Amino acid sequence: MKYDLIIKGGKVVFRDEVRRNDIAIKNGIIAAIAETIDNEAEQTIDASEQYVMPGMIDTHVHICEPGRTEWEGFITGTKALAAGGTTCYVDMPLNALPATIDRETLYLKAEAAKGKNYIDYAFYGGLVPGNLERLKELSDEGVVAFKCFMSTCGTDNPNDFSNVDDYTLYTGMKKIAELGHILSIHAENALITDRLGEEMAGQGRITAADYVLSRPVFTEVEAVKRALYLGKQTRCRLHFVHISTAEAVEEIAKARREGQDVSLESCPHYFTITAAQFEEIGPAAKCSPPLRSREEQEKLWQQLIEGKIDMLTSDHSPCPPEMKQSSSNNFFEVWGGITGCQNNVDLMFDEAVLKRNIPITNFVKMISSNPAERFNIPNKGEIAVSMDADIILVDANRSYVVKEEGLFYRHKQSPYIGRTIDCRVTKTLVRGIVVYDLDQGIAGEPLGQVIRSKSQAEAMNV
Repeated sequence: MKYDLIIKGGKVVFRDEVRRNDIAIKNGIIAAIAETIDNEAEQTIDASEQYVMPGMIDTHVHICEPGRTEWEGFITGTKALAAGGTTCYVDMPLNALPATIDRETLYLKAEAAKGKNYIDYAFYGGLVPGNLERLKELSDEGVVAFKCFMSTCGTDNPNDFSNVDDYTLYTGMKKIAELGHILSIHAENALITDRLGEEMAGQGRITAADYVLSRPVFTEVEAVKRALYLGKQTRCRLHFVHISTAEAVEEIAKARREGQDVSLESCPHYFTITAAQFEEIGPAAKCSPPLRSREEQEKLWQQLIEGKIDMLTSDHSPCPPEMKQSSSNNFFEVWGGITGCQNNVDLMFDEAVLKRNIPITNFVKMISSNPAERFNIPNKGEIAVSMDADIILVDANRSYVVKEEGLFYRHKQSPYIGRTIDCRVTKTLVRGIVVYDLDQGIAGEPLGQVIRSKSQAEAMNV
């Protein structure tokens, strides 16, 4: 057989081991894996001294098209994702206008995405007050999961996303359980965080430190416990997004030990930027939940080391520069979202694998295989024969400094600008085609394909 591509001599990261192997690709699929493959191929990539891994599957990305393309569109967003080693992502149902909360708004999102993605993609559906009867149609159209906010979100725009009340959360869980889907949850106590924020502002306390104090650890933990209890009552499969505290991780781990079907993610910024550094960096590092103290961060690292965190995601949430500014330096007024997807793999490989000796196989599970399995994304997340050839090359001996001019985002802002990272993604392949090369940049035209999921119930022929 003549292959389309052979990746030669790399340190290939499999599920449970690392072996120096060649990988042959044909028609976008991994066709063969062996110590040496000498067959003729259209193209050969020398991966000597580099790690060859499945691409990241980022299940928490906010692309703001349509409606807010000036924040971040599919073209710029997926260029950044590709450069960062992501080969597939799931787009959140908010920040675009209109929010993705029914069949019609999903169609608008899907049409806007056509021909603009450099990597493969899938969609979330939203759970908001008033759309309980629209959840089935979103499931029928192939969303891979549903998302809700327990904290306050949205704007005065009627087409924007809005957070759930407890009745919507409970009833939505029942319906989503019937559909066999997962509900992903932003867990913070809305009433307490809102009132604490109002009190801070009323006292003229508007600094970065004040913002962090307005969203204390217990407001995340309380919301997690409430959602877990409702999930237990409804038998809904749950996933908690961007968990920032070790105590919340423990609550989720405890529920899982007791038989509940639940998973969680955290994000690079919670492991790499402290609340004190947030004050130094400024608004580019504002997010929700907020960055935590050094002590809290070390506790979260321990949870990751112990394998209690299922996956890493970016929570890439961009906005125009003017939304990160306040004439009065009021941190409560600036947009709360981190632009960070281009440095996901590099940053966490450096911090987790190189600096803390977390096994590289565990790292790959967190960025690839666990997301693929949890969100029912077929043929991805693993280097194995017959899987999609979604592959990245990582040079663990190449350091670089994050610079504004090297970012592909629509707006060149990031809390990591100026940071040295001691490894680098050098190539990203989607279904066997190079979409990013460190020396040449983004390659070719957008080739991303949409992934539609069947509900778990359908997949099991229930």
